[in-house]
Amino acid sequence: MAPESLLPDADQAPDQSNHRCGYVALIGKPNVGKSTLLNALMGQKLSIVTHRPQTTRRRVLGILSGDDHQVILLDTPGIIEPRYGLQKAMMNDVRTSTSDADLLVFMADATRDKVDDLSLKFVGKRPAILVLNKIDKIRQEDVLPLVSAYMEAHAFEEVIPISALKGKNLDVVMQSVLKRLPAGPAFYPREMISEQPEKFFVSEIIREKIFKLYRQEVPYSTQVNVVSWEEREDDKDLIHAEIVVERDSQKGILIGKGGKALKKIGTFAREDIEEFIHRPIFLKLHVKVRTDWRNSDGQLRSFGYST
Repeated sequence: MAPESLLPDADQAPDQSNHRCGYVALIGKPNVGKSTLLNALMGQKLSIVTHRPQTTRRRVLGILSGDDHQVILLDTPGIIEPRYGLQKAMMNDVRTSTSDADLLVFMADATRDKVDDLSLKFVGKRPAILVLNKIDKIRQEDVLPLVSAYMEAHAFEEVIPISALKGKNLDVVMQSVLKRLPAGPAFYPREMISEQPEKFFVSEIIREKIFKLYRQEVPYSTQVNVVSWEEREDDKDLIHAEIVVERDSQKGILIGKGGKALKKIGTFAREDIEEFIHRPIFLKLHVKVRTDWRNSDGQLRSFGYST
């Protein structure tokens, strides 16, 4: 959880005379902890988190408002060399996020001994701070060579060791961010936590369960779309979602014998969806095959990706 002083307080009106507001993009390789950091700073789960690389496909926007600030956090896909259309779209999202940002938080894994040269290419001349995550898993003296190597590779404005998972030094990150944001009024109402609709987060929750339940290629070949959402006053909301895969064999795996596998996905997802939207639902899932959708610009655009 983020420190209490960093969380929005809806009962107090902000002092606009000394207010700071801006966009902050979290960038870096897959699995360095960007989504974990976003969730920790927000004090609630917005980005899905798994141990698998490339879980995040599109940037997730979190709005953190306080009396004298509004920080718009952008969690971005892990930076990779793209091999197919979907990955190219993901890297387009990273480029858009970095160009939109007033400040970059470049995240690196403190347990790795090499500089992430590929991700550094996305920094360019934009102001950036270096956040070394997973510092709880390494001795302080062992990380000093990595810090030196990064500072030789790029003139970061500050270096902050953290543990996003354990909440270590998150207040230091926020202080560093706030003093570098431009002065100005809030862009969003203070009660907002994201500009993305509930449908987006529901589809992400379902996709997270697929990542956690399946291995190898199946999760990476999967796209989830909320087809319809019926709000019912006297009954649970009815949400109908489709899971798109590339091959009939993947469809069979996700459905399982007698539909047991699909039911398991739905049960796990429903629990988290209800916790997120704070109301009960009926969740109906079906699986559809769209051959090679990850390499089809038309299908990628229909799913909301920028090709």
